[in-house]
Amino acid sequence: MNETGVTGAGKKLLLVAACALVDTDNRILLAQRPEGKSLAGLWEFPGGKVEPGETPEEALIRELREELGVTTRVACLAPLTFASHTYETFHLLMPLFVCRRYEGIPQGLEGQVVKWVRPNALRDYPMPPADEPLIPILQDLL
Repeated sequence: MNETGVTGAGKKLLLVAACALVDTDNRILLAQRPEGKSLAGLWEFPGGKVEPGETPEEALIRELREELGVTTRVACLAPLTFASHTYETFHLLMPLFVCRRYEGIPQGLEGQVVKWVRPNALRDYPMPPADEPLIPILQDLL
């Protein structure tokens, strides 16, 4: 990647932080991408774009508050793995964090459907290509 944020393949690098929010029953929260967004209807781990000047952890704290109405702290976010996937117009780099300590009851504040899912049922929910390789890692953890 050069200093302008473009990969060697000429695609823009997009940094997105994602979170496996885990409840006391070891279920993981998934959010369904709403109509009108790219990959609408697919299920994903909550999170979002890392804005300039933000760390991935700061972006996750902001996104979890904005999208789900839950609050957490950096100390409650444990880095687990990452996804690196080339889409048609950009390359996605997505660190995945696990969070077991948060306040509030997650709800879709931006029109998205949310659902608690057992690790062995994650493959029952169609996901974007970048999210799929994260499933076995989460299943091994939980």
